[in-house]
Amino acid sequence: MFYTLFNQLIDTDIPGARLMDYITFRSGIAFILALLISTFIGRRIIDRLQLMQVGEIVRNLGIEGQMAKKGTPTMGGIIIIIAILIPCLLMGNLSNIYMILLLVTTVWLGLLGFLDDYLKIKRHNKDGLNGRFKIVGQVGLGLIVGITMYASPDIVMRENHEITISGDDQTKEIIYEGQDIKATQTTIPFVKENNFDYSWLTAWAGPHAKTAGWIIFIIVTIFFITATSNGANLTDGLDGLTTGISAIICVALAIMAYLGGNIIYASYLNIMYIPASSEMVVFMGAFIGALIGFLWYNAYPAQVFMGDTGSLTIGGIIAVFAILIHKELLLPLLCAIFFIEDLSVMLQVFYFKLTKRRTGVGQRIFKMTPLHHHFQKQGNAGIQAIIQKPIQAIPENKIVVRFWIIAIILAALTFVTLKIR
Repeated sequence: MFYTLFNQLIDTDIPGARLMDYITFRSGIAFILALLISTFIGRRIIDRLQLMQVGEIVRNLGIEGQMAKKGTPTMGGIIIIIAILIPCLLMGNLSNIYMILLLVTTVWLGLLGFLDDYLKIKRHNKDGLNGRFKIVGQVGLGLIVGITMYASPDIVMRENHEITISGDDQTKEIIYEGQDIKATQTTIPFVKENNFDYSWLTAWAGPHAKTAGWIIFIIVTIFFITATSNGANLTDGLDGLTTGISAIICVALAIMAYLGGNIIYASYLNIMYIPASSEMVVFMGAFIGALIGFLWYNAYPAQVFMGDTGSLTIGGIIAVFAILIHKELLLPLLCAIFFIEDLSVMLQVFYFKLTKRRTGVGQRIFKMTPLHHHFQKQGNAGIQAIIQKPIQAIPENKIVVRFWIIAIILAALTFVTLKIR
């Protein structure tokens, strides 16, 4: 809204009319607005949720302090979503395709998570929306994002090439294609020529290789949206855990988007240049502000839980953002905690079923999953698990802070992969 308004005034002598041209200015304002909205309006929403008796349903897992969480307001993800949408509508360029896709992602997964939370509260148990419907919703979003990236003429890139300039002192220089192109290229870590094209996998298709490459890209898009969204959902089991980790990841992604949307910085890092993608930094400014503001109430001991309304949305936004800046193959490192949480549950279920079928008694790998609960459980406490360490249960707030530290290390390593090739 403000972006469009000030754009009309750009040729006038009104002081500050050109400020809206600066991504950093609009991103900063979006961050501040989201922080204020989530902090001040958040308190009103929490009070309203308490009046409506929208409390968390807690099962006794035998973890210290677990039952004390019973009745804590849930569906707090509404705070995050509102704090994202308002600043983006005010400060964002709503004609930018990247901004549109991120807003669609926020609303789409927000509604999916809200429905899940609503059904849990209505039924007074943990059985919300059937898992199959969640997957259908996530796959549907993946199709929307993937097909839009294929069909939209506004989503393009310029491929980077490294050339050696001959002379007395040979130097290397990064050049870009002369025109914008549509391609299924993405960034991969630790290799010199760090652009990978999905169509290379479909060279056997001959003249249809590019089309087949886009099909593979859409499948990859669906996978990362589903895996990251569910990973964030599973990680949301301790006060402030998902919120803090997500804020760290989002800072890293915002920097990548800004660098990839600036041809000078992109050239220095030898990464692809994506025209108009820097607009996503405005969205991410609002997202980070919303997360930090929500953390004010979600930090230990939590006054509100985000529920699936927040966790499914957060994970989906992170995945879509990475896909739009062609950095989705960096997600396994950047979001390693989310993927490990996913993997811990799958391994636990698989191993339990396998051993039960073979011996009649199911055995576990971890004391409890998702993985963060493993550290809360006392070792050798009657649970037959392969991994018993740590023997002593670790306090919840210490687990959260340690996971935050790991997330910071992972973010730093992700940036290192862009330069060490």
